[in-house]
Amino acid sequence: MPELPEVETVVRGLQAGIAGRLIERAEIRRANLRFPFPPGFAGHLTGRRLVSFRRRAKYILADLDDGATLIIHLGMSGRITLLRDAGGAENLGAFHDGRSPGDGNGAHDHVLLTLDDGTRLLYSDPRRFGMMDLAAAGALTGHRLLKDIGEEPLGNGFHAQFLAAKFAGKSAPLKAALLDQRLIAGLGNIYVCEALHRARLSPLRQAATLAKSAPRLEDLVRHIRAVLGEAIMAGGSSLRDYVRADGAPGTFQQVFRVYGREGEACVTPGCAGSIRRIVQ
Repeated sequence: MPELPEVETVVRGLQAGIAGRLIERAEIRRANLRFPFPPGFAGHLTGRRLVSFRRRAKYILADLDDGATLIIHLGMSGRITLLRDAGGAENLGAFHDGRSPGDGNGAHDHVLLTLDDGTRLLYSDPRRFGMMDLAAAGALTGHRLLKDIGEEPLGNGFHAQFLAAKFAGKSAPLKAALLDQRLIAGLGNIYVCEALHRARLSPLRQAATLAKSAPRLEDLVRHIRAVLGEAIMAGGSSLRDYVRADGAPGTFQQVFRVYGREGEACVTPGCAGSIRRIVQ
C-alpha cells in the first residue's frame, strides 16, 4: 500500500498537472469501490473546478471551487493516470505491476473525469480497495475518514514532547505505536522499519519505555522526518508496485537499510550482523 511519501508524490503531480482545471464531465462506471460512491457523486463533480491538491495522512484531497473536498485513497492497486488530449499518458502514483497505462476503456477503469483542456483523469483499481468520497464545505475535519487521524509527522506538531505524551503508559510495541494512524498520520511499514533502524531502536520495545527519554525521542523524530523527506525526494519507493508521477519508479528502495533485506549484511558502520525478519 502506498505510504506517505508515495501519496505526497501523487499529490505534487496532480497539483502541477491539473490544479485549476474545470471538470466538464464525470463518469462513474460502477456503484462502489471499497465503499459505495456518495449519492449524486458524478453530478456534484461535473462543473466544479479543481482548485488545489493536498495530502492528509495517506489520503489525497482535492479542494473544489464550491468549498467541498474530493477525498481519494488509492488502496492497494489504485492508479491515477492523466490522459492528455494530444496523446500520451502520465501515470500518477501508478502501480508497477505489468499493466500498461489505462485508456479509459478497461475493465478496471472505474472513474473518468474529463477536464476543460481535454485532459482526462482516470482512476483504475483492479482490487477495488481504494475509495472516493466527498466532504461538504466546512465538514472535512469531521469527516468519518479523517476525524480520528493523528499528527502529521512532517508537521510542526510532531516533536519529542508530542511522542512522550502519546507513549506514556502505552504497552504496545514501538513499531505498532508508530503505525497507529490515530497517533501519527501516514506512517507505514516500510518507513517505520527504516526510521527505527536508523534510531537504533527495537520495533519490539514497549513504547512507554521511551516516554521519559527525551534524547531518544528527539533522535527518533529526526530519523522519521529524514526518512520521509529522503523518500519524497526520491519519488517514493518502488517494490513491485509504485511508479511516481512521471511514470518512472521511485528510487528510495535502493537505499533501504532493513526493509526487504532479510539475511543481508547490516549497513550500520561497525556492525557485523545481518538483517533478521520478524513478524509483528
